[in-house]
Amino acid sequence: MHAKILIKRKFKKGKEQEITAMLRELRSGALHQPGYISGETLTSIQNPHTMVVISTWQDIESWHNWKRNNTRQTLEQMLEKYQEGSTEYQEFKVGAFIKD
Repeated sequence: MHAKILIKRKFKKGKEQEITAMLRELRSGALHQPGYISGETLTSIQNPHTMVVISTWQDIESWHNWKRNNTRQTLEQMLEKYQEGSTEYQEFKVGAFIKD
């Protein structure tokens, strides 16, 4: 069953080039992961330093494998120093009222 992952980050002002480069590396790495379908990055109109990434995966296990990937974890740690607060993750199944 497809999974949608929402990742929300709020960045400090400054270092936009470095942040953008790391986000591109994360997207590039995801593109090569088994189960990755697509991704989209949204920037808040009210606060342009707040970003949400929405990615679609074939299943939740594929996402979890990428989330645990050492390269991804390294990039996440590098991004954290530019953030206000922690990265927020939300995981969703595609569809309504799906029973386990």
